[in-house]
Amino acid sequence: MKKKLVFLLSLLMAAGVLFSSLPVSAAAYHIDFDLNSKAVELVNLDTDTVVFQKNADQKMEPASITKIMTFIVASEHIKNLDGTKITVKKEVVDQLAGTESSLSGIKDGEELTALQLLNCMMVPSGNDASMVLADYVGGGNIQKFVDMMNAKAKELGCKNTHFMNPHGLHDPQHYTTADDLYKITKYAMSLPHFTEVTSQKRYEIPKTNKSAEPRTLVTTNLMIDPYIGGDYYYRYTKGIKTGSHDEAGYCLVSTAVKNGYSYLCVALGSPKVDSKGNSIKTHGEMIDTKKLYQWAFDNFQIKSVVDSGATVGEVKLDYAWNKDKLLLVAEKGYSTILPKDVAATSVIVTPKLPKSVKAPIKKGDVVGTATLSYANQNLATINLVAAESVERSELLYSMDVVRSVFTSVWFLVIVAIIVLLLIVYLILAFLYNRRRRNLRKVKKYRKM
Repeated sequence: MKKKLVFLLSLLMAAGVLFSSLPVSAAAYHIDFDLNSKAVELVNLDTDTVVFQKNADQKMEPASITKIMTFIVASEHIKNLDGTKITVKKEVVDQLAGTESSLSGIKDGEELTALQLLNCMMVPSGNDASMVLADYVGGGNIQKFVDMMNAKAKELGCKNTHFMNPHGLHDPQHYTTADDLYKITKYAMSLPHFTEVTSQKRYEIPKTNKSAEPRTLVTTNLMIDPYIGGDYYYRYTKGIKTGSHDEAGYCLVSTAVKNGYSYLCVALGSPKVDSKGNSIKTHGEMIDTKKLYQWAFDNFQIKSVVDSGATVGEVKLDYAWNKDKLLLVAEKGYSTILPKDVAATSVIVTPKLPKSVKAPIKKGDVVGTATLSYANQNLATINLVAAESVERSELLYSMDVVRSVFTSVWFLVIVAIIVLLLIVYLILAFLYNRRRRNLRKVKKYRKM
């Protein structure tokens, strides 16, 4: 039953990711509580609306949140995740010696499927599993795999992201932002297995060639596990990935679903050590995330702002008989997340249209756009299309062609040249005739 529920939630989230018709919009409302995290982004996945941001474009170390991108690259380059067996190499895992890495306990020479390794990487945050996957996909070259990670980040539109390794251990050139992580995670949620793997509280590795007994791995995400989560536990949270080291602080990317609403929250840089270098045990990123989810679920509601086909404006129409205006309607309906006490009519619709359009025009042709805004912040831009088809009047069109010819600059220039030449001709003719008369007078005088 639990697996079916996780699968259903995965489908709902993936559908929201794949079929959202508009790019992410921003409303960025204010909260009435303090946050521990240095950078935060909270997005309503149902409408792709950012409802809260704090330093969302500031470069931050993501620690093990990095493994979301590792999952993406590995899963896209291994065609059969459940059927591809990979052997753990001692020399690969030994590269983590002395790094105080979080490990999944995989063993030298152990044969595991790619999917098992992805579980080992994401559930207990195994750096060893991430290295094995990177080595395999990179053909024995982990740097090649990291290059793939950076190329994928660029492909996803990340502008402030650069990876140096597949696990997230400290490196000054290893960074991303809350907003870039939203883009990365949103994409990852559309991939097979991702939400299923990252929503697990426990994962059991079956017997292998190096282990006679199954092994149980425990999630590092206290928000999804009531047995170890304590006050951090929030029943509506689903995944996704934790991360921490002294330089990065505590980090968390998660989703939450309640009453048909879904949110994704990125929280980075909650302090892990104090000013004296003492370890901080309190997970500020989880406290922040829980508060933000509660705030969002309590205060926001999806509201329809524009219905598909709703009349939004009109534009001057040329070349149509007995019709000088064309009605414009919304190409698609648009809904957004708004405070519960704010009416949808509070959203301002500002059309951007040409001065006129010319017939013929077909119903559904895009004529202009409209910007939707609330509280001086743009929410989205939608297309405005023709509400009907209109044929061209050939008489009006021909009359306009004639008018345009006779009023065109070139026509006036040509007429001016002709007039000028005519004047010159008349002057020359006058002078010529005058000269002829004078010559006749001279001849007449000589004969006399």
